[in-house]
Amino acid sequence: MGKKKGLHVKRKSSFRMWAEVIIEAVVLALLVRALVIQSYHIPSESMEDTLLKGDFLFANKFVYGAKIPFIDARLPKVRDPKPGDVVIFKFPRDPKQNYIKRCVAVEGQTVEVKGKKLFVDGVEKKENYTKYIYGGRMNFGPYRVPRGYIFVMGDNRDNSYDSRYWGPLDKRLLRGEAMFIYFSIDWRRHRIRFNRIGKIIH
Repeated sequence: MGKKKGLHVKRKSSFRMWAEVIIEAVVLALLVRALVIQSYHIPSESMEDTLLKGDFLFANKFVYGAKIPFIDARLPKVRDPKPGDVVIFKFPRDPKQNYIKRCVAVEGQTVEVKGKKLFVDGVEKKENYTKYIYGGRMNFGPYRVPRGYIFVMGDNRDNSYDSRYWGPLDKRLLRGEAMFIYFSIDWRRHRIRFNRIGKIIH
């Protein structure tokens, strides 16, 4: 009887140990997802050719100060967003939606668009990642970005609903900075785009 009882206790202890390991792993994974890294997918063409519809990417939530779940507070930020960052954020007109655009100017800077040319504080910016469908017919500005906000635009400039239409982005709506593509699928051709997997986003 003594041996059977000891075996029962041993099995129970082993089960408890594995249960604790699994629970700790789940909790850690949830914390990482909530505070450090999160997955997003690209549903539109507004960031072509930097990001394609069907790309799946990881974003660094920690860099801008991740929001702590269930309370109105954020972790300390590593740095503020800077021009050139590809950022994920809650859409100001519908916080249930996540958008992804490129930061082109920060608070205090003046933005102006003339055709295919972007000017920040009167200086033309060289952008080798932009795409134009209609030849860049839209002009904008000059516009000074207010304090606490950034100005974002899609790389596909003629096919992007961005700050030119709905205004500057409140930094409190930032979710993170895009890091790299971990999966990509061409939905029209029903095939995986292996050449995009692992691509660093910049």
